[in-house]
Amino acid sequence: MNLKRLEYFCQLAQLGNFTRTAEKIGIAQPALTIAIQKLEHEVGLKLINRAEKNALLTAEGEVLYKLAIELLSQVGQVELALEDLKNLEQGAIRFGVSAMMGSYYFPTVLTEFKQQYPKIKIQLIDQGTAALEKMLLNGELDLALIRGDIEHSQLRYTQLINQEIVAGMSSLHPLAKANTVSLAKFCQQPLVLFHQGYFLREVVSQYAKQQQVELDIRMETNLIELQKSLVRNNVGITTCLSRILQNEAQMTSIPFEPNIEFKLSLAWKKSHSLSNASKAFIKHLKSTLEIKI
Repeated sequence: MNLKRLEYFCQLAQLGNFTRTAEKIGIAQPALTIAIQKLEHEVGLKLINRAEKNALLTAEGEVLYKLAIELLSQVGQVELALEDLKNLEQGAIRFGVSAMMGSYYFPTVLTEFKQQYPKIKIQLIDQGTAALEKMLLNGELDLALIRGDIEHSQLRYTQLINQEIVAGMSSLHPLAKANTVSLAKFCQQPLVLFHQGYFLREVVSQYAKQQQVELDIRMETNLIELQKSLVRNNVGITTCLSRILQNEAQMTSIPFEPNIEFKLSLAWKKSHSLSNASKAFIKHLKSTLEIKI
């Protein structure tokens, strides 16, 4: 069935006049008449009452008009979806993620996304979750992976990661053989920590402030490999996710008691209109991280 003729037919049904319809769609009236005649021939039904002044459409024409409106609406949705897919071929995403998450959780995920959408550019911004939240609110980022336990009213969230924070230390450390460790005992040790603004640091800082404990911080660094080297050589112990130490023979991780959860969500500003590229990125992260983590 010719969709253009259906469109002409629907316009005619709505306007009720060949002359006005031809003017609106920008064709000559004889051409419109021929198109409608061809449609009638195509469907094998009489659609127009040419001798009846009060009713332009026949009963069959009324039925076809209702069906045609639904069909053309669906065709419009398909065209929009296809246009969205075309737009996914290019675009840019400003994505904020911490160094630890970017290094250990995203290399494979980002590679797979780039293979699927090679022309979409992703600009990675490395900051702590507090700084990333502020950048989202200021419109400097499209998406960011930030803490999901405390939600801001101006942001939308979809939870991606929920893991346990552990104490990371050398296998030779006196606490290495313990089954669990309390924050109180942890805070009595020499420490190697992230800078302020990173959730793994804030857990310790908040506890120390509440308990009025003075921390013995030997080094502050966001460089993961440097941090592991310092911990491995007993400069201090740290907070981390157990995954980071999986392949470290000289290091171990001890769960906290009570346990400390690490919740991260993908967030974006409510008033910010997401691009098709960003929507595809969100869908990709949700599907792949739920499987891999």
